[in-house]
Amino acid sequence: MRYKGFRQALTLAVVAGCAALLSGLGPTRLERPAQAPVAGFRVVASYPHDAKAFTQGLAFDDGDLFEGTGLYGQSTLRQVDLQTGKVQRQVKFPPRIFGEGITVWEGEIVQLTWRAHLGLRFDRASFELSSEFHLPGQGWGITHDDRHWIISDGTDTLRFIDPATEREVRRVQVRDGAQAIRQLNELEFVEGEVWANIWHDDRLVRISPLDGSVLGYVDLSALWPRAERPSREAVLNGIAYDETGRRLFVTGKNWPRIYQIELVKGD
Repeated sequence: MRYKGFRQALTLAVVAGCAALLSGLGPTRLERPAQAPVAGFRVVASYPHDAKAFTQGLAFDDGDLFEGTGLYGQSTLRQVDLQTGKVQRQVKFPPRIFGEGITVWEGEIVQLTWRAHLGLRFDRASFELSSEFHLPGQGWGITHDDRHWIISDGTDTLRFIDPATEREVRRVQVRDGAQAIRQLNELEFVEGEVWANIWHDDRLVRISPLDGSVLGYVDLSALWPRAERPSREAVLNGIAYDETGRRLFVTGKNWPRIYQIELVKGD
């Protein structure tokens, strides 16, 4: 009887241990599958793009295309001619600065830096640096909703910053059902939604700025297949929306083209 009781206790302990082990795996392995719909795309037009540009941010404003590029010793803020891909003017950053995402805000271009804890505000007309501000954590992507700057830092969190005080006022965590969407990168505000690149993912994710819920995805895996890209880091990155013409542009790091696309609803 003692042996039988011992076996029963051992069995219960093993079952309990397995349950604890499974619970310890965390939400990544046990979370529900993605629930949001996936759209395809159609290429409307394509334009030349500097294949040496390590694109970190893209913005279209009042007929002008702006781009922020990265890498130490190669980072820039530039204005680019859409039709030819030629750089019309640019600011080169010091070697210690790794440039990241950009947005156009009330006569300024705001650009983030990766690990320098620094945001940069440039005069849109002159490209002169007007001011700097402290950026807690890493800087990846930035856009705005006409009230706040919206910033990504490579996690599943979007931070909303008051441009007047340059301080965070709120944040949302991006979720598709129970699934956290991490490594949010370049951002763009498109007709009331935050659109984001996901680092090393060929999808765009559409996000509600109210609560961070995922509204849908855009599958761009066929735009420039990975097998044709020059390196693993030549990832999809760069979203620009022409609000006046309702045109959507996308590109990537070291991509030779900028594409104007339209969405195609999935099945």
